[in-house]
Amino acid sequence: MKLSKSIENALSSAVRILPDDVEKAIKRADSIETGSLGKVVLDNILKNIEVSKETLLPLCQDTGMFWVLVSVGKKAKFNMSLLENEINQGCKAAAKNAYFRKSVVKDPLFDRTNTANNLPIVINYELVEGSDITIRILLKGFGSENCSSVRMLNPTASESDVVAAVVDIMKKAGGKPCPPVFLGVGIGGTMDKAAFLSKKALLREGSNPDKRYRELENKIRQAVNELHIGPGGLGGDNTCLSVAIESFATHIAGLPVAVTVNCHAERRATVIVLGGYDGNS
Repeated sequence: MKLSKSIENALSSAVRILPDDVEKAIKRADSIETGSLGKVVLDNILKNIEVSKETLLPLCQDTGMFWVLVSVGKKAKFNMSLLENEINQGCKAAAKNAYFRKSVVKDPLFDRTNTANNLPIVINYELVEGSDITIRILLKGFGSENCSSVRMLNPTASESDVVAAVVDIMKKAGGKPCPPVFLGVGIGGTMDKAAFLSKKALLREGSNPDKRYRELENKIRQAVNELHIGPGGLGGDNTCLSVAIESFATHIAGLPVAVTVNCHAERRATVIVLGGYDGNS
């Protein structure tokens, strides 16, 4: 199958069917929610999930912007131009054929004319071990994206300061990002690296391999839930479903902390190209 078609198929599924771990997190929240209005919201979210599975309708009217991370194996065949063309074509076809809302404008400030095809995409590259290329895509809605933020903490900041920074970001967000939310947190690097890490964190499946950061993720989730913003911002126990942290070395004079807020519809797609891509794969 042509790479662009594999990407189109993955995105056409992602826009209407949540990953298993995301759906399980929502069901778990529904089972423990004690707030009456919060319970109603979660019940309706689960009904919406089932409707989207059974129809061709997207989970949400904001089908998001394509945020792409391409992990290129150091031994992979790799033609960047050809690969990017396939990714763009796959995204464009999915947007057209899977009822994506047209959500991208040509220029952010002076010419906000809709591009009408959800292009261009936001694309990032990283080198990894191995010989394959992994393409991971977030469908990033902007109700939650608009609540994301970066904080430049002092180098003397503690774990508690990091938790407080994330809590403050969510306190200001309130019900705007359609909670319960998934939080990606990037710690370290430079301001832009931390922001990248916070997006990459949302793509992670499974537990953090570093016990220290795994424990910090739990502390942040608990602290955010203690805000009792609740599902839909209507109060309740479940404001945050999960926190994922990615970290990187940083300068002695700083501690960047970035938070990407994602609504309960954490939509992601993955396509793996074995051996890499040079146009003949």
